[in-house]
Amino acid sequence: MYALGAELIKKQDIVVTTVMEHHSNFVPWQQLAEKKQAKFQVVDITEDGKLNEELIMKHTKHAKIFAFTYVSNMLGTINWVSKIIKKVREQNPDIIILIDAAQAVPHKKVDVQELDCDFLVFSGHKMLAETGIGVLYGKKNLLNSMPPFLYGGDMINEVSIEKTSFASLPSKFEAGTINIAGIISLGAAIDYLSGLDMESVQEHEKELAARCIEELEKLGGITIYGPRDSFARSGVVSFTVDGIHAHDIAQILADKNICVRSGHHCTMPLHTRLGIAASTRASFYIYNDEKDIDALTAGIKEAKKLFRA
Repeated sequence: MYALGAELIKKQDIVVTTVMEHHSNFVPWQQLAEKKQAKFQVVDITEDGKLNEELIMKHTKHAKIFAFTYVSNMLGTINWVSKIIKKVREQNPDIIILIDAAQAVPHKKVDVQELDCDFLVFSGHKMLAETGIGVLYGKKNLLNSMPPFLYGGDMINEVSIEKTSFASLPSKFEAGTINIAGIISLGAAIDYLSGLDMESVQEHEKELAARCIEELEKLGGITIYGPRDSFARSGVVSFTVDGIHAHDIAQILADKNICVRSGHHCTMPLHTRLGIAASTRASFYIYNDEKDIDALTAGIKEAKKLFRA
């Protein structure tokens, strides 16, 4: 936002994102549009939790930036990114496209050249690394055209009283002391995941999510959000239980050492769109198996009895 938007976005330009975004890929563009007096447009979802492609084409026709997620952290929706990018570029070749891949990179193969995105970002802590570390991929010509967004040590080429010149990529964007421990942990995580068959990882997660949905539906009184077809869903299952707040569900499960997340999951616009204040989210990864689903459903059964829901 700070470096890209500083030069690119002008008054009345159009910046587009979607209602399913994590706040980190929503709020910065919203604030950029407000600061620059640009137009901020948000693509809605369909009733089955997928991006409305007709609205994507409508909103991006004359847009400068389109930022959207590869995989929804709440709905579990896997967006057909390569198809979307191709269609958007056919009608607007000059648009800048950024992909939030934080929920994709740890779970599936991602090829930035195949996608033809301009920028792609992901975080380390979603892929078994430490917190506070992540990756920004950008096309070289765009990165070279952008000014630094922070100033300090190590991003300098030469300084004089009259002027300052900046280091070449990637140092231009690395002001101050780098997160050495985080970088080491990210490298270890990448090495570990690279040794796995990521297609098998994705299939494992999809199978667990499908079984979780099946078992939750047997309980009754539960609403599950996101696509039902396994092709379009990741290993994330968000749900609400009739008559019980998401935080109460999470607390009862936590007492049984079952880890879920409750709340709005940093997707308040999406929860507003769905007409709910909060949801409970079960997330499956390489360390989960069917026993975890059994424990989850048993815990929810107990919660329903306790609240007589």
